[in-house]
Amino acid sequence: MSAALAAVGRAAAGMWWYLREVSGETAYDRYVEHCRRHDAAARVLSRREFERRRQDDRDRSPQQRCC
Repeated sequence: MSAALAAVGRAAAGMWWYLREVSGETAYDRYVEHCRRHDAAARVLSRREFERRRQDDRDRSPQQRCC
């Protein structure tokens, strides 16, 4: 029984990872990691600032996409 429960947990974790990747939710996490790795003293944008800039970039240079 515990092996089946563990398999369900792994499947749920994998699905959660996939949904976060597809939706772009992990972009901020990658940005923070990149900033800290390259210059630990640099100011890191808040999530709100990051998302605002990301949306502004999308609006400035639209690419073919579904939405």
